[in-house]
Amino acid sequence: MESIILQQQDNRSAELINDNDISDYLKDIAVVKDKQVISTSKPFIEANTSEVSFEEMMEKHIIPVFIKDNEPVISHTQFIEAMVYEVNKIYNGEMILKPNIRVSHPIKGRIPEARNKPAHELLKQEKTLYYERMAFVIEIPSVYDDIDGNSLSLCVGGVKSYSLDNLYARQGADQHFKIFIGFKNSVCTNLCVWTDGFVGDLKVSNIGQLRACIYSLISKYNLVYHLNEMRLLKDYSITEKQFATIVGKCRMYQYLPHKTKTAIPALYLGDSQLNCVCKDYYKDNSFCKNDDGSINLWKLYNLFTNANKSSYIDNFIDRNVNAYNFAEAIRFALQNKSSNWFLN
Repeated sequence: MESIILQQQDNRSAELINDNDISDYLKDIAVVKDKQVISTSKPFIEANTSEVSFEEMMEKHIIPVFIKDNEPVISHTQFIEAMVYEVNKIYNGEMILKPNIRVSHPIKGRIPEARNKPAHELLKQEKTLYYERMAFVIEIPSVYDDIDGNSLSLCVGGVKSYSLDNLYARQGADQHFKIFIGFKNSVCTNLCVWTDGFVGDLKVSNIGQLRACIYSLISKYNLVYHLNEMRLLKDYSITEKQFATIVGKCRMYQYLPHKTKTAIPALYLGDSQLNCVCKDYYKDNSFCKNDDGSINLWKLYNLFTNANKSSYIDNFIDRNVNAYNFAEAIRFALQNKSSNWFLN
């Protein structure tokens, strides 16, 4: 395997540090030739999101609070700082890029002195803003590999939505996060994440717990095994007829009786994503069908993850993980000549 893989991960326990320590540490995070290179120059998610810099979030965005005691929640920037710190501990010496941050659902406000002003007369300093939902990716390009001619680089990230938190509670109430580690396909910026690199409903009450959970996920992630499992997908192909069957069954899936649905592999993609899969099956420059209509499962998997870019932040990573599970279930059926509802 021609790849650069970290040979031994740091097994130190997650240290709990204060915010000042993190702020000082972030000044020295690894950069490329003294330039703050941002992870993934293209959007890793597109639907209803905007790109924002870490500096802008830190300087201009207000922080929500628990209503009963006015204590701040864990902010988006604290979440990102915690991830950056733990990644640098475990992958010390590797090239680690600045976070690529996407946000959605802006919550706008104004300072009390401007409460009676018409909106068009508000000055910049009289406006307040934070975003309810945020997702970010941190790329580690010095840890990479290649599958079927596609260069993959290691990445970590997280998703935060304040809509899942009970902001009417007091400080100490559980706050919800999603964290992940996997690979980014440099051809299309598709993320490749699977179950062992994903925590979809992380509940913590303070930043120390969050850091410890991030450390646990990243330090236990077996990137070599993940790469080997993904590499198997390129060795199995489906015909044009089988592709058509899969797409048709995917459209039928959401209408199945509950009992039938629970007995087959889950599918999270909706009709808009399936439309994208069908279009790219014919037109995508990197993952379209072969001349005879066949397509290998690695390309099919990337059609699904590319279509997933149109998902909202809330279910983006969940659908990404589901896309791998779906492709893996198809591979298992082909390898073992067993039944699969979507394929038969």
